[in-house]
Amino acid sequence: MSKSARLRELLEREEIARIVGSRDALTALLVEEAGFDGVWASSFEISASRALPDLGLLTMSELLEASSHVNQATSLPLLADCDTGFGGNINVVRTVRQFEAAGIAGICLEDKVFPKRNSFLGGGQNLEDATEFAGRIEAAARAKTGEDFQVVARVEALIAGAGLDEALRRAHLYADAGADAVLIHSKQTGPGEIVDFLAAWQSRKPVVVVPTTYPHWDLAEAQAAGVSMVIYANHALRASVSAMRDVLGEIRLQGGTGGIEDSIAPMKELFGLTQVSRWEEWSA
Repeated sequence: MSKSARLRELLEREEIARIVGSRDALTALLVEEAGFDGVWASSFEISASRALPDLGLLTMSELLEASSHVNQATSLPLLADCDTGFGGNINVVRTVRQFEAAGIAGICLEDKVFPKRNSFLGGGQNLEDATEFAGRIEAAARAKTGEDFQVVARVEALIAGAGLDEALRRAHLYADAGADAVLIHSKQTGPGEIVDFLAAWQSRKPVVVVPTTYPHWDLAEAQAAGVSMVIYANHALRASVSAMRDVLGEIRLQGGTGGIEDSIAPMKELFGLTQVSRWEEWSA
């Protein structure tokens, strides 16, 4: 089964799927090792790993390169965050063709005006004209060469404060245009907006959520409400920042690494993750 077919299966199956943001190949290996269903090539994480803010600064080729590294490292299907699509319809067509050719399982496009701002930044959450964005989704759906390659339409109406009715209007437009699933996003501290959306949506298409600001929503409740997939979009990056800061602080304070060696991964573990023994077989 192709990775695209596996992503499609994850979105369409009854059991809720869980995927994790992966900014690089090593993170993807750890996500697979932990037993998750797939990986999310997050533009926020990839931007941050280059010490850049998530403001639409990365080009299509930069996100494609990073996504390809992640995809090659794991057997899990990858859904790539492609921001607003890098331009108009023709840019979206090229994006689909490039990501599909790289073996990536699907892409997600969001309905904000370029250059987009990260959804959790205050202000500047400007929505693209819904009909214009539906045209991009239609172009993406027409451009893919295999029926399993997934095009996910990300609805930002709740983030922008436009309300439930507008979120539903946009989601239906994008479904009509050929989206395989919709991602509905919220920055409230509880899942109320999402629950209301799901009740009105009535499972027309699979729904993806990113519960960054409402982390205590029970997974079983999310599934019962109609969620098909949850993305833990930035937690690996945030965990690594905290861990590195703590270790570096201890090294600086102690004047050496003796006090932290027992709390960090041994070199042997890194050799295992990067499959040194397999590579050495080629030089035997």
